[in-house]
Amino acid sequence: MRFIGSVIERLQRHPKRIVFPEGTEPRVLQAARQFCSLQLGAPILLGDRTRIKRAAEALNLSLAGIRIINPEESEDLDRFATVYERLRRAKGVQKPEALDALRKPNYFAAMMVAIRQADGLVSGASETSGSVLRPVFQIIRLAPGYSSASSCMVLEVEDTRFGHQGAMLMADCGVIPDPTVEQLADIAVSSGFLARQLLGIRPRVAMLSFSTKGSASHPTAQKMEAATVLARQRAARRALAADFEGELQVDAALVPEIASRKLPENPVAGHANVLVFPDLNSGNIASKLVQHVARANAYGQILLGLDMPAAEISRGANSHDILGVAAIVGLQAIEYRLLYPDAGAHVTGP
Repeated sequence: MRFIGSVIERLQRHPKRIVFPEGTEPRVLQAARQFCSLQLGAPILLGDRTRIKRAAEALNLSLAGIRIINPEESEDLDRFATVYERLRRAKGVQKPEALDALRKPNYFAAMMVAIRQADGLVSGASETSGSVLRPVFQIIRLAPGYSSASSCMVLEVEDTRFGHQGAMLMADCGVIPDPTVEQLADIAVSSGFLARQLLGIRPRVAMLSFSTKGSASHPTAQKMEAATVLARQRAARRALAADFEGELQVDAALVPEIASRKLPENPVAGHANVLVFPDLNSGNIASKLVQHVARANAYGQILLGLDMPAAEISRGANSHDILGVAAIVGLQAIEYRLLYPDAGAHVTGP
């Protein structure tokens, strides 16, 4: 709670509008109520107004201060469909198909974010990853300078020796199954930016492998080594002051005593606060192991490399997890235009 408490405190000074497409989901309703009560901003619930009110009454929750929009009845539906038709014209999408798509809450929510009617999006409590990510990638799209999107988990463990006072970022845990060297470099840099913003620290990014600096020779270890070099170059071009090291075993990345034997006097070894995994298998498994075995607070998936802030939450998330993710997405929105000054040009331009 140390980490998320600081996020909430900062967001209270700069409240934001977060859209939740799953308006009738009880955990989402509880999180939206907390988001509003904590004065973090204005939550927006999508769905049938009557069903949302009925679900809130069953939970004895007030909807005061919470905006409700039914995409099918919205006066913006036709305009949103026109924008979507333009964005997807190369794929042969025409107005009737666009209207059908924008009636779906995840598509409507993504468009709200893209045209600045909301500052961020949180979905996935009852939806599959594909149904959340597809509209996000089609409508919000990539931030300028990024060639791929990815995701990360923010985990907070009781033992404050790890990461930054127990908080660390793990990526990619939800999007790219087998990332290339270029994609790994993007993951490392975008995770570093998020660590700097959320934790207020110099990112120390460990590019993980089963090998530490050549202790084993294998193409996957060499890929992490090459990605480290490229991440340093891209971070320098994007003015991110951070340390990158790889390839590293996870114990060398996190435990100072082991790091002193494997890679002494290294700024990342033993002090990593961002962990980049070689593939989605290892990232997803590791983050869930830490969450459930170490009983860590887990917030994510925070989507990286996008034009605007968004998150795809787990169907296993509770209301506290959803609130935490919404707060992180809101905090991202505060500085997003500073990080990506050309964000949104593909939607708002001619």
